[in-house]
Amino acid sequence: MLSRLARPCFQQAVQSSPRNFLNNAKTWMASKGQSTIAAGAGAAVKEGVAVAAKEAGAVASKDSMASTSRVVGWWMAGCAGMCVGAVVLGGVTRLTESGLSMTDWALLGRPPPRTQEEWDEEFEKYKLSPEFKWKNFDITMNEFKFIWYMEYGHRMWGRTIGAVFFLPAGVMWARGMFNSAVKKRVVLAGSLLMFQGLLGWYMVKSGLDHENFLGPSDVPRVSQYRLAAHLSSAVVLYSVLFWNAKSILKPAIEFDPAKITPQLAKFRKWTVSSKALAFFTLVSGAFVAGLDAGLVYNSFPKFADRWIPEDILQQTPVLRNITENPTTVQFNHRILGTTTLAVLSATAFQAQRLPLPQRIKTAALLMGCMGWMQVALGVSTLLLYVPVPVAAAHQSGALATLSLAMWVSHESRHLKLAKKLAK
Repeated sequence: MLSRLARPCFQQAVQSSPRNFLNNAKTWMASKGQSTIAAGAGAAVKEGVAVAAKEAGAVASKDSMASTSRVVGWWMAGCAGMCVGAVVLGGVTRLTESGLSMTDWALLGRPPPRTQEEWDEEFEKYKLSPEFKWKNFDITMNEFKFIWYMEYGHRMWGRTIGAVFFLPAGVMWARGMFNSAVKKRVVLAGSLLMFQGLLGWYMVKSGLDHENFLGPSDVPRVSQYRLAAHLSSAVVLYSVLFWNAKSILKPAIEFDPAKITPQLAKFRKWTVSSKALAFFTLVSGAFVAGLDAGLVYNSFPKFADRWIPEDILQQTPVLRNITENPTTVQFNHRILGTTTLAVLSATAFQAQRLPLPQRIKTAALLMGCMGWMQVALGVSTLLLYVPVPVAAAHQSGALATLSLAMWVSHESRHLKLAKKLAK
């Protein structure tokens, strides 16, 4: 209903110019229809913008890493290399049973004993430990000096990593060499590094407490849980430094979204699986080392004359066997190692047959070869009754395998992004 005032105006407009009125009406109706269409299109545009913004954020983060000074990249790479040295040295320290020779801890460390009196004092501290009481009661001073220097070297190497990381980080941060993305990664790595040092002493303390070795079969050693946590933390720190150093020094390969096939997208999943399995197998090896599980069945592929050892579920409750029964721990490590080898080999094979850049093909091939070498070292360690050089090579090989898996995963990381952009 038109109001009394509006009706005359409306009638006048129709009578004076019917054609103009019809044209105006059509325009009004068209505009209403277009606004309805525009509303639907607007929602679609908003959704597309949100997706594009998310992908643009990922690209921007990548570009911010690639545009960072290469000095930062080489610094991260150097710290990552020092982490490798710490893991190798820590493995040798564990294999030579030197980790409990130092019974105290200082944040900044201390110089080694210089006189015979100081060595005697250090030896007396060790004599109060469970390891001396139940295992090394006949150790000589020269033998004690060897294991003491092994542990001392491992600790001081860790403190050297801290100096090499934090001092340059402070200088580069003050000079504005870190953008916001790099700052977050530096803070993460620094936090992991400090946590790693505290976790190391927390691990050692478990082997110095007499209350932990009251049973007739208890062997003085650090907790396998804390040992696995200590190693895992070191590997995560190394992975963060390795990944970001590579992002700066050798950014991942770009892919044309139009050329991403389902097979290439699936290959990306295989690379992630390879990386994950290599990490979990490495952590499983920490439990093997912590329980001396490599000494229980020194035969391969069978456990003595059985495929499944009869004492695999000897402890109760059953779940305890997974992390506390040496037989079960060795069995699980073998299964994980074999599964990892199969996945690494399959990933390397697929890389050679897919239309991938040569950098990815080379990295995948090296990863597959390292997987076979690592299994060979593991079997040799077992059959030779865990000799220190071979066992140390096997532990180092685990980190080399993970590094190559991360290399392949890093090179193919944009396959996932390109697939989303193609959609």
